[in-house]
Amino acid sequence: MLARTGLDAQEALVCTMVLVAAAHGGITDREIGVMTALVQTLPAFEHFSAERLEAATDAAVNLLREEDGLNHAGRLIGEALGPRLRETAYALACEVVAADRLAHQETLRMLEFVREALDLDPLVTAAIERGIRARQQRA
Repeated sequence: MLARTGLDAQEALVCTMVLVAAAHGGITDREIGVMTALVQTLPAFEHFSAERLEAATDAAVNLLREEDGLNHAGRLIGEALGPRLRETAYALACEVVAADRLAHQETLRMLEFVREALDLDPLVTAAIERGIRARQQRA
């Protein structure tokens, strides 16, 4: 299998979500549901079909199976996303993590990897994380 040489912005957003979802050993149904809902509702995924989501998810999983796949994925994501969409990617990653309601240590390390790969300001990431936590509160 040939290694991926590039991602478009929407594929990079999906890849970011897959990275954090797969970090604890597998992608749960709840995580798949959150990723699907985000793709169906957010402007960043306008004209992005369910078929493209499935293909992008499969490509991301295959990318992670490569030798040094995680670092390769991080480079591809960073290259595909401009500053504005890097914040979006991190927010999407946090939404997927919040889907399980319990963040595994591996998942938290993956969020750290994503922050570094996207070269995000720590204050920005803290604000994103706090916003996601606020959205997930129960009454």
